[in-house]
Amino acid sequence: MDMPSAQQAIACNKDAWDQSASLHKTTDTWAALLKSVSNPGFSCLDPTITGLLQDLGVAGKDVVQLCCNNGRESLSLYGLGARSVVGVDQSRAFLEQARELADVSPHDPEFIESDIHHLPAQLHERFDIALVTIGVLGWMPDVALFMRHVASTLKPGGSLVMYETHPFLEVFDPRAAEPLLPASSYFQREPFVLQESIVYEGLGEEAGPTSYWFVHTLGDVISAAICADLQITHLQEYAHSNREELYDQYEHQPAQLPLCFTLMATKRPG
Repeated sequence: MDMPSAQQAIACNKDAWDQSASLHKTTDTWAALLKSVSNPGFSCLDPTITGLLQDLGVAGKDVVQLCCNNGRESLSLYGLGARSVVGVDQSRAFLEQARELADVSPHDPEFIESDIHHLPAQLHERFDIALVTIGVLGWMPDVALFMRHVASTLKPGGSLVMYETHPFLEVFDPRAAEPLLPASSYFQREPFVLQESIVYEGLGEEAGPTSYWFVHTLGDVISAAICADLQITHLQEYAHSNREELYDQYEHQPAQLPLCFTLMATKRPG
């Protein structure tokens, strides 16, 4: 199979996200979100990322969440005291959901439709913190380019905060007959070609448009941050899973795998 260009992959992934959005609104999770976001202190962030943001000092800061999906995490930042929040995503359908949640919320985030590779000038050097959470890096064909665009949103001295799935987990197939046996190379360079709807929340597989999932090693991610003039101040790996429930089986193993990581990096004064 011929692999797509980076731009073709990005366009296919956008279409796949847009076409999958409606599936997320039929879940109990969506119904619960609509009820809970009306609470001024609402947060769906887990203790790991909550603690990291609190230690960094998110209170009173201007924050951008890149690839914000339906905005639930962006809204959660207000519960930690953020002064202003902007969520950016290329999926118009998911941003419609984000605005629906914001309408129920007492907070007033700004949501901007944009591919990370074509961020509007109004976002440049505007933020104290840029937040990147679970399941973003895999949609990026070029992690070094991605990091440069992330860095462009930060004020000098601003911080990237990332909470992501550990790339080593991509070696395993949780649906395989023997899910603890490596199924692909950690150093795989060609993307996984997916032909199913993009759903979480324990929903079953459903045929969907083609999308492309890229594997970046932890070394790729670190090097990309350094090359974007971001000074790494924190890197920690964890044994808990922050992915879909299907990956919970990799927790509590006798020979424990790294399942996720947090990274913080500061933009060098320029």
